[in-house]
Amino acid sequence: MDFTSVLIAIISLIAGIGIFLVACTMMSSNLESVSSNKLKAMFAKVSHSRWLGVGIGAFATALIQSSGATTVMVIGFVNVGIMSLAQAATIIYGANIGTTITAQIVALGLSSGGGISTTTLFGAFAGIGAFAMMFAKSDVWKKIGGILAGFGMLFVGLSMMSGAMDEFAQMPELKSFLASVSNPILLVLLGAIFTAIIQSSSVMTSIAITMVVSGLISLNQGIYLTLGSNIGSCVVAIIAGMTSGTNAKRTALMHLLFNCFGVVMFMIAAWILNLSTRGAIDFGYLFETMFPSAPQLQMAMFHTIFNVMTVFLIIGFTNHLVNLVCRIIPNSSKDDAEKEEEPHYFYVDEKMLRTPIIAVPQVKLEIENMAAIAMRNFDIAIQTAINMDFSDKKEFQKNELQLNFLNRALVTYIVQLNNSTISEVDRRYLTSAIRSISDIERVGDYAENIVEYTEVMSAANERFPESTCLEFEQMKETITTLYNHVMKAYNDQDMEALRLAKEVEEQVDDLTEYMEKKHIDRLTSGEYSATVGAQYLEFASDSERIADHLLNVARTIKDLQIEQ
Repeated sequence: MDFTSVLIAIISLIAGIGIFLVACTMMSSNLESVSSNKLKAMFAKVSHSRWLGVGIGAFATALIQSSGATTVMVIGFVNVGIMSLAQAATIIYGANIGTTITAQIVALGLSSGGGISTTTLFGAFAGIGAFAMMFAKSDVWKKIGGILAGFGMLFVGLSMMSGAMDEFAQMPELKSFLASVSNPILLVLLGAIFTAIIQSSSVMTSIAITMVVSGLISLNQGIYLTLGSNIGSCVVAIIAGMTSGTNAKRTALMHLLFNCFGVVMFMIAAWILNLSTRGAIDFGYLFETMFPSAPQLQMAMFHTIFNVMTVFLIIGFTNHLVNLVCRIIPNSSKDDAEKEEEPHYFYVDEKMLRTPIIAVPQVKLEIENMAAIAMRNFDIAIQTAINMDFSDKKEFQKNELQLNFLNRALVTYIVQLNNSTISEVDRRYLTSAIRSISDIERVGDYAENIVEYTEVMSAANERFPESTCLEFEQMKETITTLYNHVMKAYNDQDMEALRLAKEVEEQVDDLTEYMEKKHIDRLTSGEYSATVGAQYLEFASDSERIADHLLNVARTIKDLQIEQ
């Protein structure tokens, strides 16, 4: 081969890898959007059942075509305390099984029949999907078009990689060099390093399959490169866990140890097999025997069988794996305590931005929790005003800092999330969520007002008379009822709960008017001073505004009823 042919082959290989990566990304993002309800339902069912976790991990990864995305998603859940380490482990096991679907697709694409090749046939889906994306009016059909286009591009990229490998196979020097790289450990290292660089075990496995099919490397060499790709795929989880909490780091380490365990066990099995048969039988021989004259299928089936058997070997030792990572990365009680005191997210995590379909419902949980914190401060404010007792001031201040943090950080998070690939329904929700965050933060501000003028009264050695305290209690009960209706409406998109919330908000308005009238009577009778009276009116006004902001949160569900 001349220099020009070699250069063209290299460029074709790079182009094929690029198209393959873009195709994987297109399929992943669009599959996430279309299958969002299934994924949400699946992850909501994560329990202590190990095999259920494996099934969820496998199915989720097969749906979104990315074990890295599934693992990062799990790390995010563990980091915010939604999922235990044992549950995360089983989903990671399943993700390793689910990712083998890509190798099976590649094997299908490299299979040839008597007529039109499967590569050409499935490659045509790229054009079909592109037309669907261009001309479809429905958002769902555009996503389906993106899936078809991505699926077709997989085969286009695969065809280019296969063609480049065929060109390389015509180079005796290259074949001789690759044949000399036969050390299993070196091959595993090469597979791990290359996968870590491109951050895609699917691409590494696909390249290995095309190299085996073209005759550039032997089946045994391809098997060891594939084993290495399993280790290299952990780099995504490691990067995701490095800047997160202790449990997130443990999850990333657990993923690495699990994959290393599988590789080591198969390497030992290969050594024993080679030793016991004096080199007559190895894994390559076994898979050639099981799937004769189909090297692409031999590689794909090894990838699947390897991952399935690894899960069967380790699933019974899940608790031991969890204990091991906990010993390697121990708790730092001082750091954890300090972190707990700092404002932080409760349900979302920066890593979840890579999986919007999971991040959006977590934003909803974060907002509901924010509302609960604001209402807790309102309760503290009422009790402080009634009893002139400031013993909960430290908790109040901590909650106020938390509300201020969420008001800033969560809005920024939502803006980032809104710029990703999400459905129109989710986009409308996120737009309304920003308004809800502002309303909830204002609830906290008015609670803070109540505490502040209570402190002023305490410094002046004044307090609210008992008759006003009864009205404070009544206001508290009414707003608590309103809050319960609001949260039911917000969580379930319940229009009946919204109607009830409006009725209760009107009761708050009526109670405010009553308090304003009583204020005149009390001033006239001398029941309290003008200073206390002013704070009493301020309390009534602040309470009414709190009710208004809570009702605003419930009203956002009307925007989400459109086109659903």
